[in-house]
Amino acid sequence: MTAKTYGPISGSAILKGITGHKAIVMAANVRIATVAQGILQAAKDTDSVVFMELARSESDLKGGYTGMTPAIFSERMQEAARNVQFGTWALHADHITIKKGDAAEVDGTKQLIDAQIKAGYTSFAIDASHLFNFEGKNVREELSENIRVTTDLARFIQRRMNGKEFGLEVEVGEIGRKDQEGLILTQPAEAVEFIKALNENGVFPQVLAIANGSTHGHTYDANGNVVAQLSIDIPQTQAIAKALRDNKLNVGIAQHGITGTPRELINLHFPKGDIIKGNVGTFWQDVAFDILKVYEPALYKNIQDWTLEKYRPANPGKKDAQVFDGNCKFAIKEFYKDIYAVDEETNHAIRARAYAESLVFFRAFGAYKTASLIQKSTG
Repeated sequence: MTAKTYGPISGSAILKGITGHKAIVMAANVRIATVAQGILQAAKDTDSVVFMELARSESDLKGGYTGMTPAIFSERMQEAARNVQFGTWALHADHITIKKGDAAEVDGTKQLIDAQIKAGYTSFAIDASHLFNFEGKNVREELSENIRVTTDLARFIQRRMNGKEFGLEVEVGEIGRKDQEGLILTQPAEAVEFIKALNENGVFPQVLAIANGSTHGHTYDANGNVVAQLSIDIPQTQAIAKALRDNKLNVGIAQHGITGTPRELINLHFPKGDIIKGNVGTFWQDVAFDILKVYEPALYKNIQDWTLEKYRPANPGKKDAQVFDGNCKFAIKEFYKDIYAVDEETNHAIRARAYAESLVFFRAFGAYKTASLIQKSTG
């Protein structure tokens, strides 16, 4: 009998299993791997399913801005899962972003996907939402490039996965895109047309990321102070979910940019079941840095000094606090060895804080007992 490895399961098993239940799966962007064990321990203790993920910008073939290639990220997440002895989680490639859509970029993207599959990823998010044709005469024409590239990459994943099930997320509205009137929101007709077109091409995602008023990272006031993010348009989200259901399109909503959204608001007002996946990214970076401030003040000061020196010139007129807050993620790779060389006392504090915060997220998301639910549905 072989020992249990607690490796990741298919993202599709989780997303299909959660469908029809009033619950959201938390997807944690783990930029500093130390938080992973705390998150997974909380998942085990609350019987909550979870996605562990990094975006292309965070983890690519050169390590992105976290210093973790797909192979390193996979190894660290699997080690954390083994330490906790928890196996109801998916390893997700968040925001595999395509900005131009030309052959060279698509080829490079396929190389990244190959590395992710080789590393054991079980779920993928193709983000070609930047490819929007403003000259299109109708919705299908506006989305044509997004449809083409998403189809190409989804089929590529399917071939490379060689019959293995995998999670698939796609994106129709660029998160945080603005015009003169503010954030541009996805319309129900766009979501329906996009999924219909993909289905016609033999591509069947389980989850769709939309632009519904959220932004990645923190939200700031006029003085550069971090404030609660209250811009997510819940009625618009519900309208999109209803339009997808009415058209018999079996896909849930992925909510990006949850860092800064008050969890009591998520608990009471988020349309769980319409939203089935919720991304929490910058929050976990904040957890690690908050601990470093107290436990490793010299290291934290070095990170602060490096970030301000490097990014002040590109951010004229912004207060230091906002410059640091918006750019400290780029210091993770620069101080990679130092961050992972801190003593056990510091690591214990990071894991403990991540554990406590995860309990609250899983509760707000209605995720307690979802791991057993998924285990039953997968037999």
